[in-house]
Amino acid sequence: MRDRSVSRFAAGALSPERRAADLRRLRDEEFDVLVVGGGVTGVGAALDAASRGLRVALIEASDLAAGTSSRSSKLIHGGLRYLEQLEFPLVHEALRERGLLATRLAPHLVRPVPFLVPLPAETPGVAGFAKRAWHRVYYGAGVALYDVFAGLVGGGRGMPLHKHLSQHGARRLFPSLREQGLAGAIRYYDGQVDDARFVVTVARTAASLGAAVVTGVRAVGLLRQARQVTGVRVSDGVEEFDVRAKTVVAATGVWSDDVSSWLPDARVGFRVRASKGVHLVVPRSAITGEVGLILRTATSVLFVIPWGGHWIIGTTDTDWELDRAHPAATAKDIDYLLSHVNEVLDRPLRREDIEGVYAGLRPLLRGESDSTSALSREHAVVEPLLGLLLVAGGKFTTYRVMAQDVIDKAVRRLGDAGGESSGVRRPGGRPGRATSGVRHSGTADLPLLGADGYEAMWRDRADLARRHELSVGAVEHLLERYGSLTTELLALIDADRTLAEPLPGAPEHLSAEVVYAARHEGARHVVDVLSRRTRISIETAHRGVQTARRTAELMAPVLGWSPTTTESEITAYLARVDAERESQRMPDDAAANTTRLTAV
Repeated sequence: MRDRSVSRFAAGALSPERRAADLRRLRDEEFDVLVVGGGVTGVGAALDAASRGLRVALIEASDLAAGTSSRSSKLIHGGLRYLEQLEFPLVHEALRERGLLATRLAPHLVRPVPFLVPLPAETPGVAGFAKRAWHRVYYGAGVALYDVFAGLVGGGRGMPLHKHLSQHGARRLFPSLREQGLAGAIRYYDGQVDDARFVVTVARTAASLGAAVVTGVRAVGLLRQARQVTGVRVSDGVEEFDVRAKTVVAATGVWSDDVSSWLPDARVGFRVRASKGVHLVVPRSAITGEVGLILRTATSVLFVIPWGGHWIIGTTDTDWELDRAHPAATAKDIDYLLSHVNEVLDRPLRREDIEGVYAGLRPLLRGESDSTSALSREHAVVEPLLGLLLVAGGKFTTYRVMAQDVIDKAVRRLGDAGGESSGVRRPGGRPGRATSGVRHSGTADLPLLGADGYEAMWRDRADLARRHELSVGAVEHLLERYGSLTTELLALIDADRTLAEPLPGAPEHLSAEVVYAARHEGARHVVDVLSRRTRISIETAHRGVQTARRTAELMAPVLGWSPTTTESEITAYLARVDAERESQRMPDDAAANTTRLTAV
């Protein structure tokens, strides 16, 4: 539990000093729950456990959201296509979470984004008319059911209702939509999020409640007494040491099978299959439209998503069995996406239009289908050994449900252990057995850092800009990324006006954001800032090359880098960009993987 004399904002700062203190805690304390994995499920589990008064630590081998959780389609959605697969419980669950996030938990990070479902035109005549009518009824019923689910379980809908559009109405909203073959469209809404920033915010919220959050610490094995897990052996890159815990939660996504390999004498009950999804980023000027598109392909669903001054186009859906830390997009992946999106655009996109490319791996539960696109996105929680809980599967939108499920099991186990050492606290604050006061998750009513006060600050953004001598656009940019935490960035700028200067090669971002990332958000490397705390690596044609030096120079005094370290950070980032560019020219996964790993 955090010191109540410290503000929630201050208690949630992932500063270099906080990391050093949390490293000491890893060595010295025994935790009730130790979470392995800093993706959205892991940080969600840490927050859930910390909110119940448990002693919590989270370790991550690289950076927060460094894997799957920073490489999604940036959507908080119910999964419209899952209705067609009759996965009603999953849609029900996801729409409830979407409503909570958009209205209560993270309105500063999750906001509505409109989509069109284009309706294909058919041949003239009675038969063609019947097909057009059937398409409108079929897709309209699906979208209507989507809205019904949202209205019934959405926890506050947070999204407008759908609307049927004529051909003219569809092209008015999306002029780049090819008129030929278009009978009309249905507009509906889902949620949009910067996935990596969301993960960092959840982690900071957990830290604000007393959780130790440490990146750059890799789990290398389990500590065991007979068939009971008592902690994890870890490495911080310099030495190995033991972290003791009553319960270990492995939220490792596509690395789940690595944890399973530590259990040669235990049956896990599931395996995780990695499916590669590739996305393209193109400038907003390349396509004329005010809304997104959702398109069906032979093997998956294709999204064209408005993203600030850009469009995100994705995704592919193919098996990946190579390096999981650095999945690589190939020339074939890029051509696949361009060919499918160009089928509906009146001006075809070319490779020259592409600003950024990113590839991520979805953790799908094995054994449910031969086709990865048909695998269920349901999650599973298992306990192969006493004291070890594995959670896998699911989707970004339902991270809180996965976290709640795994911590419910942990709390029951801690409660069964009983005694004053259980670490579970009654509502009055006294340690003891788990009770009804802590058995149930309270995260459905716990706003993330930056949510409280956001609406008022947004209403007063013009006055805020005037008082801090910034443009209204700059303040809006900060509010949409940090919510009410914007006050901390404004304080940095007031103390040093040079931090109000835009970053070279990325004029929409302020220098203060780099300093804030290193001082408050746990960023330890240039790539952490350019790829995750900001999206400069995919939103600029130079992919952050023009910004890397200034970024390193701003981070250096915060993190105590020497000139040699600063130069090595710049060199490492530039090598990464070169390797990614070259891998995207390769014809297949094997060649792309080999090329990408030259910069690891």
